[in-house]
Amino acid sequence: MRPISTWPRRVLATLSAVGLVTAVAALGAAPPAAAHGTLGMATPAEGSTVTEPLTIVELYFTEQVASNAYFTVTAPGGGRVDNGWAYGSAKPLDQPVREYFLVEGKFEPREYTVGYPALVTVAHLPAAGQYSVSYLSVASDGDPVRGTLTFRYTGRPTPAPQDWSPPTNQPDPALLAAAEGHGSGQAPPSAAATPPGPAPATPLAAPPATAQDPGPPGWIGWTGWVVALVTVLAGLALWRRGEWRGSTRTRSGRPGAKGVPAAKRGPSGRPSGERRRATATRVKEPTGSGRRAAVPSTRKGGAVGTVQATAPPPPGASTVESEVADTSPPATAAGPSNTRLALLTGGLVVALLAGFGLGRLGGTERTPGGSAPVGVQAATGNPQSATDGHQHGPGTGPHTHPGDADTALAMGTAVNGGGYLLQPVRRTQPAGETVDYAFRILGTDRQPATRFAIVHDKPLHMIVVGRDLSGYQHLHPTMAPDGTWTVPLKLVRPGGYRIYADFTVIGADGTTGQPLVLGVDHVVPGAHTPAELPPPRPQATAGPFAVSLEGTPTIGVTAPMFLRVSRPDAPEPAPLERYLGAYGHLVVIREGDLGYVHVHPEPELVDGAVKFWLTAPSAGRYRAYFDFQVGGEVHTAEYTLELG
Repeated sequence: MRPISTWPRRVLATLSAVGLVTAVAALGAAPPAAAHGTLGMATPAEGSTVTEPLTIVELYFTEQVASNAYFTVTAPGGGRVDNGWAYGSAKPLDQPVREYFLVEGKFEPREYTVGYPALVTVAHLPAAGQYSVSYLSVASDGDPVRGTLTFRYTGRPTPAPQDWSPPTNQPDPALLAAAEGHGSGQAPPSAAATPPGPAPATPLAAPPATAQDPGPPGWIGWTGWVVALVTVLAGLALWRRGEWRGSTRTRSGRPGAKGVPAAKRGPSGRPSGERRRATATRVKEPTGSGRRAAVPSTRKGGAVGTVQATAPPPPGASTVESEVADTSPPATAAGPSNTRLALLTGGLVVALLAGFGLGRLGGTERTPGGSAPVGVQAATGNPQSATDGHQHGPGTGPHTHPGDADTALAMGTAVNGGGYLLQPVRRTQPAGETVDYAFRILGTDRQPATRFAIVHDKPLHMIVVGRDLSGYQHLHPTMAPDGTWTVPLKLVRPGGYRIYADFTVIGADGTTGQPLVLGVDHVVPGAHTPAELPPPRPQATAGPFAVSLEGTPTIGVTAPMFLRVSRPDAPEPAPLERYLGAYGHLVVIREGDLGYVHVHPEPELVDGAVKFWLTAPSAGRYRAYFDFQVGGEVHTAEYTLELG
């Protein structure tokens, strides 16, 4: 009997494999950056110069802002000059704004040409200089809308209205809950997420659809992908097992030599009348030459990179199995049928789609409007910018971050994050003694990382502070070739301390990863009496210098802070020198959980002051530490900030 050809099965298997690879590539493709309800136009425009007095700042968004949106206008001296806001009439945008929405599993762009304004009243212009405008709202789909812009005023000062006083109000708690709830993957309150009033701007040539979160999957999403991968591997294993078992059967379906009674065997021990079998060797190839672990990144301005670590394949990955194979053409019973193969392929595709669906279900949008990527240099020892976190390269200016919520703005509360682990060699030391504090930064492969981006002139910044927010130190360890960081550390007072490592890792492929701040507890044994936190004061003394802090820290909103350094006996500003690539550095720690808060520095002096952008994540008390350099000596001024 002529054997049945197996070419249809082989063709179907090839097509199925191609289809599966295509599906995986399509489902795993990175979605485009999406931003909803973004700022499309402003008057005055970002970075512009205003020569005549103004009373209104016009901010045009792609949809109407929430009714409890929050706006501030800050003068050069750090005081607020805003006096409420109101909705305005829609008008065409100078340039269309493109946003992306997930429609039936695909990201479709929409261009908005109409802007819906929020008109922010300016009470007066007290001086010439740089003015800052900050805003916080929530889009109709739940995205936080957060950002800042600046303009320079060169005209004459204008007087304040009679009986007017600078506002000190904080954002509505419902607005903060909506913005932070979305950033943490929780459902925001509908009252703040869906403002009343006219409908949002009508997009051009785009069908109506509900925006969905296209961000990276959460734990549900990863579970879905794991289930899909396990299903694929199990299906392939069963298919191969069936194929191997089929090769031990004859074309008629009868058992091979092992199932034939001894009476029917020939002289040589083979079954009578059967074809002679030849011994063949099947080699099972390993699943891959190694394992690659990917670490997703999030700073500066929202750019995202990937750090990868490669591990060698486990020993004995290749196995050799011997089996008996028929030298005649294979029969239809050898391996699964075309129908079974089709069912298997369909099941694998369904598993992949299920994993993709779970990934979308567990995902959260992580790209609010206002983010802008900043260039990153290669690791050549030059200053670099990062993509998220505390570190900011020169020229960053005001901006927002992906997922700017409480958990994103306060870092350093965990010993691990972003796939990396801070591993100290010791967790305690005697009071008053100098010891070599050593630690490593371990990657996903549990091997020490050895390539770090240079940020603010250093590859890693180590911050030490007591749990009572006293004893601040800003240190710079040195790294050995094996990835061990070491720095002399002296702690005078007994008690608990928090040690932070602020760094950005460069991957094996040269990709700059996510800037991270990891923290670990450290103990100095002995009787400890916590120091009382000083009350908030705008003035501090650092060595022979008086340092004034100007500005109004605001919960959930990026607010400008100005620090002016002078000598008590001289009215002119002190001649600040660049320290670590900037005229000053500000570290802010939250009382209680010791959260390390984002602070964005300006690379140049602004109106004679060192300007920072601070986004306080929550109500509470904070301690701010301002490092600056004069005459080659570094000084630190400390402040208490109280919000809410």
